[in-house]
Amino acid sequence: MSLFRRRRTADPAGAPVVVAPGDERPAPATQLPELPPEVEPEEEPVYEPFPEPGYEPEEEPLYQPGPPVPEYQPFPEPAYEPPHDPLASEALASGLEKSRGGFISRLRDLLRGAPAGGPSWDEVEETLIAGDVGALLAARIVERARARHDPAGPEAAVRAELERLLVPTDPGWSPVPALAGQPAVVLVVGVNGTGKTTTIGKLAHRYRLEGRSVLLAAADTFRAAAIEQLEIWARRAGVGVVAHAAGADPGAVVYDALDAAVARGIEVVIADTAGRLHTKVSLMDELAKIRRVIERRLPGSRPEVLFVLDATTGQNGLAQARAFHAAVGLTGLVLTKLDSTARGGIVFAIEDALGLPVRYVGVGERLDDLLPFDPSAFVAALFD
Repeated sequence: MSLFRRRRTADPAGAPVVVAPGDERPAPATQLPELPPEVEPEEEPVYEPFPEPGYEPEEEPLYQPGPPVPEYQPFPEPAYEPPHDPLASEALASGLEKSRGGFISRLRDLLRGAPAGGPSWDEVEETLIAGDVGALLAARIVERARARHDPAGPEAAVRAELERLLVPTDPGWSPVPALAGQPAVVLVVGVNGTGKTTTIGKLAHRYRLEGRSVLLAAADTFRAAAIEQLEIWARRAGVGVVAHAAGADPGAVVYDALDAAVARGIEVVIADTAGRLHTKVSLMDELAKIRRVIERRLPGSRPEVLFVLDATTGQNGLAQARAFHAAVGLTGLVLTKLDSTARGGIVFAIEDALGLPVRYVGVGERLDDLLPFDPSAFVAALFD
């Protein structure tokens, strides 16, 4: 029997292993992975801000006053001078051709071919009445012409009396605002068919040629296609137009047009109105309402109210002008279709009855066929 005991060990699988005393050997050491060498951290640099340079203010130069500034002297604005058109007198003469060949032709024959004792003044009076001068006015003209004893003859006497009836006017007249910052307002009134809308387009064209900005107000909301017709004339004249739907309140259209003109700095506003018969009281009251709307939107304004008169209407035009003058206070007349009548004496009758100046005369359909009215040139074109 052995004196030594075998020592039991266990293999990795767990089975016992017998080791003899002589067979004992040191167990192999477990191989551990090598650690990387430790890295010593680097020292972080200490932040040292750059020294800020000291503020050194710049030396300010001493104030040296300059020479005194002269007071502003604005250049005076020259008055508008209408461009000289050598064809204007020819256009007027051409427009008066029918009148010159009508009652004026007979009047010339009576006055120029008078015997030594003078013309038949009764026939002169009848000729003036036939030319729409009116009976009472014709009698007054004859009476004054006979009393003149003009050495130049009876024709010169009658011409002088006719020219005397016409209100003096400036051919270069143009509407002006009543107050600074306001547009000049032109309200165009008259009976349907007299050429109101056409006249408005020609006025806009004329004022644009003067270098002024123009805006139209389509306040004729009653007549069919009136708004469209005004828009066509606005495009021809190259101006803007303010319009509402057909049947809208004309006063609201005018008010909005004035608002737009003030906001845009427009210089002239021309308002179209519905053609009203002077016998329709309610329609004339509506026209007076538009006049009040202008006064409410532009306090202190003095709008020009131009009455468009068809020269072919004769003495009926005088009754129309009286009614419109009572309703809105007319400031001037525009005589249209003068080229279509042989009786131009209505001009003298209206100016004598109302004391209103004729501002323009229409002698055609083109944009340039609205001529400033010159009383002397008008009488001369009738007789010469």
